[in-house]
Amino acid sequence: MTHVTKTARTTTETVETDAGTARITWHEAKKARLVLAVSHGAGGGIEARDLIALAEALPAHGVTVARVEQPWRVAGKKLAPAPKTLDTGWRGIWPALEKSRLPVISGGRSAGARVACRTATELGAHAVLALGFPLHPPGKPEKSRAEELLGSGVPTLVVQGGNDPFGKPEEFPDGAYELVEVPYGDHGFAVPKRADLSQEEAVAVITDAVVEWTGSLG
Repeated sequence: MTHVTKTARTTTETVETDAGTARITWHEAKKARLVLAVSHGAGGGIEARDLIALAEALPAHGVTVARVEQPWRVAGKKLAPAPKTLDTGWRGIWPALEKSRLPVISGGRSAGARVACRTATELGAHAVLALGFPLHPPGKPEKSRAEELLGSGVPTLVVQGGNDPFGKPEEFPDGAYELVEVPYGDHGFAVPKRADLSQEEAVAVITDAVVEWTGSLG
């Protein structure tokens, strides 16, 4: 069961899943060839700077963007549930993403990136976009989640802050994926004022990389 609300710029759709009610905010391309679905992390929502920037930039390049709010966020809860429940919510929204019959890129930031990697093959995702992939908990490199990333089974792009405490670019293992570094960026891609690039330039690194990558996908 879905409920659709339209505004001048976006369409909002609620979707019932086995984990509760999820919400999709659509940013449609006029001549779409791909759909990019991106979800938030465990500590924030779809208003994250990278998700907003992608929603603003990609439709002009033929990519419809769907920003997905997991059921726990829609319900107003402050703590994310277990990974298994996050995966259940993601599976539940997938039919809504496939309605256009276009290839769907499964994506997300932080915990959302892990969900995308874990479920990509099962759901038939065209590719995976992992924003700020949490390679390990801060200060605990021995608790690696590299297996999730390496197991996506589809073309994968990682966009990682150069100063991300959840895993700096140089910590990532070799594998069949691409990695783009956002210089000085933390886990939310914020850059310090003393950095030799502005916050706007840092965000442009993300959008430029994703535009180029989506353009290369068959």
